[in-house]
Amino acid sequence: MAEMERELKELLHKPLLEIICLANELRNRFCGNRLYLCSIVNARSGLCSGDCKYCAQSRVSRANIAVYPLKDKDEILESARAKKALGAQRFSIVTSGESISDEELDRICEVIPEIRSIGLEVCASLGMLSRDQLRALKSAGLVRYHHNIEASPSFYPKIVSTHRFEDRMRTIRLAKEEGLEVCSGGIIGMGEDWEDRIEMALVLRDLDVDSIPINFLIPIPGTPLEGLETLDPISALKAIALFRVALPDKEIRIIAGRERVFGPMQLLAFLSGANGLMVGGYLTVPGAEAQEDARLIRLIEEEFQKIC
Repeated sequence: MAEMERELKELLHKPLLEIICLANELRNRFCGNRLYLCSIVNARSGLCSGDCKYCAQSRVSRANIAVYPLKDKDEILESARAKKALGAQRFSIVTSGESISDEELDRICEVIPEIRSIGLEVCASLGMLSRDQLRALKSAGLVRYHHNIEASPSFYPKIVSTHRFEDRMRTIRLAKEEGLEVCSGGIIGMGEDWEDRIEMALVLRDLDVDSIPINFLIPIPGTPLEGLETLDPISALKAIALFRVALPDKEIRIIAGRERVFGPMQLLAFLSGANGLMVGGYLTVPGAEAQEDARLIRLIEEEFQKIC
């Protein structure tokens, strides 16, 4: 681990073009030319008891968002079909809050097989669950559990105080022990430094997660981080490359904030080591228009094919 930490620190001092070329070569060598497309449904929104400073759904947020209980099966299936039409290969059921009730778990387990019948792999992001809850989800057909670590262990207490970093780690370990794939990453641009980003990448490497979603902070009005500046695109590209070097054979997905950080230059994120993105919007903010993402996906796939 110490050797990898040194390698990542040295990487940041290289010229940007060299960093991008190295990360893209690793992506191609270990992952090939496939682009992974995922999507979500915000199945239960708002009223979270956590105090995560970045989140519009937390108890400390004054953001103007929709608040509603768990959606019914038909609403979730309607969303799944819409995301499938956008090209998504995976569909994740996401709920606000630190966990779910047994009644909500039963309802989610009931809809999982029907989502699979549409032709989508099913994921879920339901907070900190018990072993029995995770086992029930897997028995229902869940493939992958999503649970971000959000930040490095060192930086985490600066953005969350209602639960510990180790609580998140425990859920991830339980999911892996129950045979679920794990999707876990975090948010870049919350005020952390490069040491924090390296630490975060090394934790994910140690956890051996299957997919790493990289979000770029959207300073949502009404949240405690609303005054932060948007991350500059050069730092964002270096961060993506850093995660690719640390986790060469994993899926690295670019999620919320990509449109804001990169604008019309989003292709560069995928030439810096990323090989996945989320389509169809995010939790409380919209994403790109469908036609814009369709154009971006064509460009990425064309560039990936050229490299091979």
